[in-house]
Amino acid sequence: MGRISKKRKEALAKIDSAKAYSLTEACSLVKEVSTTKFDSSIDLCIRLGVDPRKANQMVRGSVALPHGTGKDMKVLVLCTPDKEEEAKAAGADHVGLDDYIAKIKGGWTDIDVIITMPAVMGKVGALGRVLGPRGLMPNPKTGTVTMDIAKAVTDVKAGKIDFKVDKHGIIHAMVAKASFDGDKILDNANELLQTIAKLKPSAAKGVYVKSIYISSTMSPSIMIDTKSVIA
Repeated sequence: MGRISKKRKEALAKIDSAKAYSLTEACSLVKEVSTTKFDSSIDLCIRLGVDPRKANQMVRGSVALPHGTGKDMKVLVLCTPDKEEEAKAAGADHVGLDDYIAKIKGGWTDIDVIITMPAVMGKVGALGRVLGPRGLMPNPKTGTVTMDIAKAVTDVKAGKIDFKVDKHGIIHAMVAKASFDGDKILDNANELLQTIAKLKPSAAKGVYVKSIYISSTMSPSIMIDTKSVIA
């Protein structure tokens, strides 16, 4: 068994593993137990009472975090030539089509979000095997397949994130950085949770939100009282 470091022991001592904290308490505590020398990410892990194998119980969407993610998102726009200037003016990091499709086929995926337009989805669809497993495949439901390229790029740069329940019924999402004030972490986390609550599938029966945990990179997780967050 691996040896527990001094810093991790100190972090574990601050958390009552049997207690479900309020979201406000948890967002404050997660800053205290973040001990990395770099600005670590703050993540939420939400376990839902859905069966993702059934199309009518899939939970996915996007949300604009009030205070952004604290991360400089690298955006690739795959579009026709007439939309390239619009994408560049909005702040896209990479803009093009056939040349980038070839790069992605060759294994290049050094980006966080891909935005495209309906007219070129025939070409982009061929990248499904590369982009799908990495969560990079554009989708109209998350606003990444659109004719309003400028707005889509601006939203992502401002802190819009996409989320999707995995095969185990869990949503993992980054909501802040450890350098954020506790109130900003709280606002971002609450915005994501309320958005997920509104997306409850009508086919889902029983308890919808089964558990919520918050953690920072390499820190212990903190259990959040689901009843205090989602009515």
